[in-house]
Amino acid sequence: MHSELPTVPGTTPMPEHRVAVSERGSFAFAACSCGWYSAARRSRDLARREAADHAAEYGSEPTD
Repeated sequence: MHSELPTVPGTTPMPEHRVAVSERGSFAFAACSCGWYSAARRSRDLARREAADHAAEYGSEPTD
């Protein structure tokens, strides 16, 4: 899911993608400032990889 607005007069581009991995109980998930989020995972490494993949796709660095 990507919600970037087109760059046309009168619109404001979305800010850079900021991806972070959060934990809730025994699950971890990645979420981005653009509205994208991963499924909740028991594997924190998998959640981190998904965050890194999303960040790489849009040219930013994941934050923890």
